[in-house]
Amino acid sequence: MSYTITNLRDVEDAAARHGFSEHQESRFARRDLDADETGISLHAIRPGKRQAFAHRHHEAEEIYVVLSGSGRIKLDEELRDVGPLDAVRVSPETVRAFEAGPEGLEVLAVGPHHSADTEMVRDFWGD
Repeated sequence: MSYTITNLRDVEDAAARHGFSEHQESRFARRDLDADETGISLHAIRPGKRQAFAHRHHEAEEIYVVLSGSGRIKLDEELRDVGPLDAVRVSPETVRAFEAGPEGLEVLAVGPHHSADTEMVRDFWGD
């Protein structure tokens, strides 16, 4: 088939499957869209919460677009405020994670898909 259409809210919530529901929802749609090389995911961070862990990549550059809400993104040691329609490009080696403001934060992430390219970073916020 030359195209696939799916609603991102119909994609399985991987955060729930891995026990992170208290912090966020994470819907990774690459398989649902039959995409070979492109990844796209929808993240909804609960009000006042941080993503359960940070991550970096070895090869994949990502772009994040804030759809709604507000909060902060931590990029290595730098904190930046983000709000609706802010787009953030992140190079592969930069460790990143989001923190939601009082109304929550909904973010779309887009980038190439490489198997085994993601490295999780725990205790990133340091507090």
